[in-house]
Amino acid sequence: MTVDSGYADIFGPQVPRTGDTDQTATFALASAAYRDNPVEKILEANSEWHESSVKAGRKWARIFRPNLGEAFSAAVVARMLGAGRKPLIQSFGAEPQVVVEHCLAANRIRRDRDNLLTIVMVLCGLLFLPGLLIWLLVFQIRTTMARQEGRAGAMATALLVGVGALAVLFLVKMPFTGFWAWYARAAVVLPVVGWFWAKQICERTANDLRGRWSSLLAGSSIGAKVPEAVPRSPGETAAESLRQSLARLSAEQASNSVFYAGPKGILGMGTRWGSWQLAEDLVSADPAREIHPFRSWDVIRSIHDQLRMLERNTLNTGGFPKASIRHWVVTPVAENAKAVSRPAGTDVDAYQVKTHAIQDICNKQQFGAGDRHYLGVQWTLWDGQLVITMMITVTVLHETLRIEVTGHALGPVHGLFTSGPDAKEKEVSKSLKFWETRKVKLPLVDADEVVRLAARAPLTWYPPLLNWLGGSLALPEPFGLRHAWADKPWRHRFMADDALRAATPVLRVVHSAAIKVLAENGVNTEKFGNRSSFLSTAVQDASPRKADVYDA
Repeated sequence: MTVDSGYADIFGPQVPRTGDTDQTATFALASAAYRDNPVEKILEANSEWHESSVKAGRKWARIFRPNLGEAFSAAVVARMLGAGRKPLIQSFGAEPQVVVEHCLAANRIRRDRDNLLTIVMVLCGLLFLPGLLIWLLVFQIRTTMARQEGRAGAMATALLVGVGALAVLFLVKMPFTGFWAWYARAAVVLPVVGWFWAKQICERTANDLRGRWSSLLAGSSIGAKVPEAVPRSPGETAAESLRQSLARLSAEQASNSVFYAGPKGILGMGTRWGSWQLAEDLVSADPAREIHPFRSWDVIRSIHDQLRMLERNTLNTGGFPKASIRHWVVTPVAENAKAVSRPAGTDVDAYQVKTHAIQDICNKQQFGAGDRHYLGVQWTLWDGQLVITMMITVTVLHETLRIEVTGHALGPVHGLFTSGPDAKEKEVSKSLKFWETRKVKLPLVDADEVVRLAARAPLTWYPPLLNWLGGSLALPEPFGLRHAWADKPWRHRFMADDALRAATPVLRVVHSAAIKVLAENGVNTEKFGNRSSFLSTAVQDASPRKADVYDA
């Protein structure tokens, strides 16, 4: 199977070509891997399709809590590349492999930082454990107090200053002599020296991460370096396994199997906002002759051929860009299903349902249990921020042929992912003109952040323990990168216009292609033509609605 995912073929991991278009949504999602916001910030991006959550750690171990980038990278890599993972939902309008590669790259940058911080912790902390534990306890109490309202923040700062004064007094009035006196002095001083050393390491890494965050949002197509996915010898099983996991991810992204979750619509494509049905009796045009036998697939094939002409325009006014036209196998799942199961067996090859199986579904599975066939025409617009999908299905029950056209729309990723890094600064009163304020630039990594990163560093070798202590990000299920954090397109005037305008020409092409097949097979098309004209008039007054929510 050939997967066209916009990548250059090279040995090792696939790398996005520089200058790719329609990557705004991809880069916005990838930028989350480099962010330093609080992890709770992602809860603001929950959509009507899914809601992510934050698994809280131990209350007494808040010093081990992750930030958004750390939690996002770890959760996405584990969910999308983990052994025995559950099926994923396709990310229409985005490239999930690019996002995963940036998560891997961010994890690697942080791992290099944590290795250096671990050395600092061993030399300046573990060897002087009593002093380290006392300083960590002070910062833990300070962090807990700073979270509260009122004067607690000032009290937390006062606590740190007070402990510092006591430390100086302890150094001056040492109650011990000999070796233990010098060890006690080192236990007080060296953790502070280690903090200054760690601060330099943390600031250097923070600048790198923020630079990548900004570059992705600027559309510079910054590449994700994932050398651990390139096997350098036959014995590197871990690298080969990672490479295969990335290839499997791309193959699943190209699958022609999707899932209908009731009012949530087709997962990955958005809710169904409009539906138009043409259903009339199959009557022979010549009473002396019978209708020439034909199947639903014959009608669908004709519609497929005509939809390819949508990009052609009578007037030189731009018009439709090239659309993706595919046959889909749609599997029904419960509205709140936590997992999906893709079709399997001899009729499926590398997540692709074979053509002959699709034809059988189209012709036979039109009533009762089982998968259904849909022909989809899809546009990815606004640099990947808007995905418009029109789905067509043809059914024949007894002597009635029904052609149904439905519209689905997936809007832009939440604004959280398109926001750049804020400059760390605060407003203070001027010394003389106290009624005026000025902005003061703050350190990129403050004291609490240095302590948090240094405390987490030695535990990063065993993520389950770190997640148990500090907490983690729980991704929504069934998980798909694009639709998990997508907004509705109807809040954006031009996006809404594009979605609504696509319905009329698609509906007319579908009806004309179907009526042509009917006429060629001896069917009286008068009623079909009248009904088509009525729908053609009705669709011009299209307005989005929740077509899958029935008032019954």
